[in-house]
Amino acid sequence: MIKDYLRPKISSAIRKSKITEEPIAPEDISLEKPPEESFGDFACNIALTLAKPLKSPPLKIAEAILKQLELDESKIKKVEIAGQGYINFFLSESWLYQALKEILQRDEAYGKTNRGGGKKAQVEFVSANPTGPLSVGHGRQAIIGDSIANLLEWLGYKVTREYYFNDSGNQMKVLAQSVFARYQELLGHHSVFPESGYQGDYIRDIARAVLEKYGEKLNENDLNILKETAEEIIFNEIKKTLERLGIVFDVYFNESSLYSSGKVQEVVKNLKEKGFAYEREEALWFRASAFGLPEDRVILRSSGEPTYRLPDIAYHVDKLERGFELIVDIFGADHQVTYPDVLAGVKALGLDDSKIKVLIHQFVILTSGGQKVKMSTRKATFVTLDQLIEEVGVEVVRFFYLMRRLESHLEFDLELAKKTSEENPVYYVQYAHARVCSILKYAEERGIKRIPLREINLELLKEPEEIALIKLLINFPDLVEASAKKYEPHRIPSYLQEVAGVFHNFYQKHRVVTGNPDLTQARLVLVDATRIVLKNGLKIIGVSAPEKM
Repeated sequence: MIKDYLRPKISSAIRKSKITEEPIAPEDISLEKPPEESFGDFACNIALTLAKPLKSPPLKIAEAILKQLELDESKIKKVEIAGQGYINFFLSESWLYQALKEILQRDEAYGKTNRGGGKKAQVEFVSANPTGPLSVGHGRQAIIGDSIANLLEWLGYKVTREYYFNDSGNQMKVLAQSVFARYQELLGHHSVFPESGYQGDYIRDIARAVLEKYGEKLNENDLNILKETAEEIIFNEIKKTLERLGIVFDVYFNESSLYSSGKVQEVVKNLKEKGFAYEREEALWFRASAFGLPEDRVILRSSGEPTYRLPDIAYHVDKLERGFELIVDIFGADHQVTYPDVLAGVKALGLDDSKIKVLIHQFVILTSGGQKVKMSTRKATFVTLDQLIEEVGVEVVRFFYLMRRLESHLEFDLELAKKTSEENPVYYVQYAHARVCSILKYAEERGIKRIPLREINLELLKEPEEIALIKLLINFPDLVEASAKKYEPHRIPSYLQEVAGVFHNFYQKHRVVTGNPDLTQARLVLVDATRIVLKNGLKIIGVSAPEKM
């Protein structure tokens, strides 16, 4: 990757220039694509970053760095200082052609690195309690979590996908009461439905299953049987839904195990011993204010019932004890205010909370015909993830859920999702891959045999559309790394749409199979490289790359 080449060179130049006594590590040097092509292929803002601490004009700093830069002309043909001090790099054509060859040489491994070094990472996502089917809201978290896990694996992490749930507490009690009310109705008895009960049709289905298994013998004293039956049925459905999306968890972690193993009790004991837990108004409080939070928090109510914070702190202690070096928690926006309490609890116990990365995503707004579709997990009107999959298909669901940043609300347009035209971004990208495959097949059917890569003259690829496509394709490894490090999977579908667009532009202006055999061989390499990048990118986000459409 070109960034791997440039960053150490810039770091070395800064050290040799003696503009600062503090060394600048290569990984702290930013290289980004400039807003305009005339500014080069990569822009470095290090001079502007150093200007304030060094109390020196960025232009002067940039000039000092440039004087010490030692670059291979076969890789970088030109370096310029622009604006207030940006250092702009222009890639040489020979580097582009060599990088293009690397795509074909690495094939399915193109974009993979060993940055993670085999470190143990855990990604926790979905974590919905078994009180009902997964909604479209859960779907966004499921796809985000799975895609981030994929990205970390592409960086060389050993990833564990984990689902955390609670099968006790008031939610499950209400679930059992809801099933019992429907069970009574099936028996022809009058029943009072719980005020906050779960009203979906799935509750009636569970009640029918209960009736079939236990007959008419159950009464209000058998809520535990109803709870366990409902939990088993619902969890089986949750797993089936996730499997439809290609998501399989390595671990299903039950909150109750934190109590049976004594981990919750141990957290309470340790917090007390360290002076971070105290009693007030017959409740046990965590001294969260000692860690910069606005107020202390109750972890054990006066009734002895724990608040969510206590088992969650114990759960993260357990994660760290299992040796995970990177822990990624993916939560909905309703956790925005609450998760800092848990991180403070981890820190209070003397553990390294820097290993924990919390990602918050915003909610999904489902629209149909320009109107919002309301969702509720308790009312009968909610839309399940299964229903959405059946409406638009698995691959559209996966792609659409990643089309916005985590911190942005996602408006899922059903009308657009159903279209089989270039307006639909999934169709557009998949069609580009199918078109690429058809070109390669056409060449094969015409009897054009691919010759060894070393014998192909890639310098024949000089058209602006060819160069633009090459530059975009060779950026894929950097994109994968940046997407993983910044936990921004939305970058992948956005990039794939750009690749599809640049490829279509190239294809519309230039024939691949031409009367010039050498040019044909070179363009087949470019087309094949496009296939590899599209396929690998789609694989990361769990979407197929069809060869025909």
